[in-house]
Amino acid sequence: MQRVLWTALASFALSLAAGPFIMKWLHKLKFGQTIYDLGPESHKKKQGTPTMGGIIFALPSLVTAAAFSVAEGRFDFLPMVLVCTLGFGLIGFVDDFIKVKLKRSLGLTPMQKMVPQIVLSIGLSFWAYFNKSIGSSLIVPFVNVEWDLGWFYIPVMTFILVGTVNSANLLDGLDGLCGGCSLIDFATFSVICGVLAGRSAEGAGNFINMAVFCAAVAGGIMGFLRYNGHPAQVFMGDVGAFYLGGALVGVAMVTRYALLLPIIALAMFLSSLSDIIQISYFKATHGKRIFKMAPLHHHFELSGMPETKVVTMYRLGTIAMCLLALTGII
Repeated sequence: MQRVLWTALASFALSLAAGPFIMKWLHKLKFGQTIYDLGPESHKKKQGTPTMGGIIFALPSLVTAAAFSVAEGRFDFLPMVLVCTLGFGLIGFVDDFIKVKLKRSLGLTPMQKMVPQIVLSIGLSFWAYFNKSIGSSLIVPFVNVEWDLGWFYIPVMTFILVGTVNSANLLDGLDGLCGGCSLIDFATFSVICGVLAGRSAEGAGNFINMAVFCAAVAGGIMGFLRYNGHPAQVFMGDVGAFYLGGALVGVAMVTRYALLLPIIALAMFLSSLSDIIQISYFKATHGKRIFKMAPLHHHFELSGMPETKVVTMYRLGTIAMCLLALTGII
């Protein structure tokens, strides 16, 4: 437990200290956000705010996770999660770079963004499938039984990987929203991994490293929120959202608790679900809408709810869902 706490504190301190230097660098390179033309009117004033700020929490979390990890027993979970995190983070980085350099608010085309995600997800799914500590089974929360998917594990996990990462990206729409909810998510998974480490003699080292990794990401986000809280001085950008989505689903994959994601990361999945519903209904009715704007947090905003209140509501909801998830583990 001491190792986990010190990891979070170290990552927080590094992120807090690195923030001003990274923001200054982003300003110098003119990496300002290009606001989507059809977005809420209140967001237009955010035009030019530095983006790609996810680097502020990404670098400290990587450094501290490596520094505080243990090499005892099996040591295969952390490399797998790091490949997942950095792989998706790199896709987000390229997307951001196109946005800020070419001044295209949408960045990569949907195909350019989706193909590398699918390829990476398939590779990770095969890696997990052939890992003796993971295999083809998912743990069903609350009843704690294993659900063996066989070869069907590959497409299911690929879908979960791609879906979670893009859901995290959709949630990143208001100051401190994705960061605040993700902080709670990673703190919850750190507790879960700590519990699993206590229950597993042979795999304790792997689960300790996952608890440390989650604490490192949570601590990094804490420092980042100092600059991303309303009014935001910097945005995490796709590099940050993809990094967080990749890290979260990576931990869920290696712990075999991917079925907890719809509970723990409900805010992310509501963003995706509302987007899917909106687009489907729009096409089916030839122009009609269910929400004033999707994802769902923009609907609340356009309905008259202040941005800060929407963020607070989402964070409180995330805390409640994470507490619920913990009842299925502890």
